[in-house]
Amino acid sequence: MSNVIRYTAQKLVLCRPAAPAALHFQSYVTRAHPSPLPTAPIQDALQRLISEMDERHLHRSQRWENNKDKRVNQRSAYVTARGRPTHPSEEEVRKEAAEEEYRRMDESVEVALQLNLDPRKPGQALRGSFSLPHGNGKKFGVAVFTDNMELAKEALANGAVVAGGASLIEDIKNGNVSLTSFQRTLASPEMMPQLSSIARLLGPRGLMPNPKLNTIQPQDQLLETLEQQQSGISNYRTDKEGIVRIGIGRGSFGVDKLMDNMRELMNEIQSIKPESFGKGKKGKGGSAKGTKYYLKAHLSTTQSKGSVLVDLRTIDPTSSFFMSDPL
Repeated sequence: MSNVIRYTAQKLVLCRPAAPAALHFQSYVTRAHPSPLPTAPIQDALQRLISEMDERHLHRSQRWENNKDKRVNQRSAYVTARGRPTHPSEEEVRKEAAEEEYRRMDESVEVALQLNLDPRKPGQALRGSFSLPHGNGKKFGVAVFTDNMELAKEALANGAVVAGGASLIEDIKNGNVSLTSFQRTLASPEMMPQLSSIARLLGPRGLMPNPKLNTIQPQDQLLETLEQQQSGISNYRTDKEGIVRIGIGRGSFGVDKLMDNMRELMNEIQSIKPESFGKGKKGKGGSAKGTKYYLKAHLSTTQSKGSVLVDLRTIDPTSSFFMSDPL
């Protein structure tokens, strides 16, 4: 009898209606429809990078002070073991190491701007140069090619690394002048046929004078252009993926100056926007309506662990939120 009652009770429990389950709505996220990555307005992105630089500086300066005794002992031990008569004494080494201060690195701020371009197609390979309002914080060594020896002497006096005509070309060809000694080149138009003999050396390094970069100038404008190139005039070009990577300044500039440089950069990129771009179907007047010109923008610094994805509305010159906070 007890077995029958137990079986009946179990059956009643199983037949009891279950409580209604709570409704859970799952967001529609797949590989084809991924969840959007968080973005930041341009001003917030710059402020975040500068704050990270300040944190790195504080952490490294504290570590520098904490390891001062260890650093002093290591230097004095090296001088004692391997020092020569011409080397400073142990007391001088200890005094110098104890007084040496931590030197902060002024990191560069770089933007990687992905455009909806295919550089293999005509008119979509962008390249040029422009001046940032506050400069990019870099100094460049410049080589000047001219057959006017008086002008070459003036260029050297104004800071050119090397300057000359056929003799300079021969020195580069023979390896007497290192290609790593300068980062940019200038040339007068009459020198271009002679530069063809070292084009295979200059071209792969991006050192060949180019009219798009304003590095081919008449002799009466070479010195003025030399000063601009030395002061950090910015050159840009799209890579094979349609990305423009360019520095917009240093961390020491502050947010306001970096914003001014970023505004100048975006106005420059917008001014050279090709009529036809993108992978969509082209219309009679160029790209199809609604085709995006800007796809992504990332900001990073020299030693940042990653990059910050920028809200495109805040850097698009055609947007009403250009260089402002959309919120």
